[in-house]
Amino acid sequence: MTGERDLDALLSNMKPEIMDGIFVFCTLAPSASIPATISPMLTFREREGTTLVILHEDAERAGLRHEFLSRLITLTVHSALDAVGFLAAITARLAESGISVNAVSAFYHDHLFVPVEQADEAMAVLQEMSGGRHA
Repeated sequence: MTGERDLDALLSNMKPEIMDGIFVFCTLAPSASIPATISPMLTFREREGTTLVILHEDAERAGLRHEFLSRLITLTVHSALDAVGFLAAITARLAESGISVNAVSAFYHDHLFVPVEQADEAMAVLQEMSGGRHA
């Protein structure tokens, strides 16, 4: 199944959905193992350490230092991995609204981690961007 590449189609069909839970970013030393009690939403290995994006309550329970209390918004349109400008348009618009975002592209969808206190505002901006394309 091939993902969408057309920017107008991506924006008009993005259908953002806010996921349950509050997520945080943690890091483990490069040689450390991920605790068996943790089921990360995202794992990314860098030279400096392994980044985990996990539920806030899991980080607290495991005693892991964490940052960036965030909500996860999934853009449910199936975007192609080589689509041009989709995340650029979205992140620029969120930046104009003063909303920081950590964007992640996965095989089928793009995902946005936004500050907890701005999640509703981010959803409104995304819905406006999507709805404005139908006019």
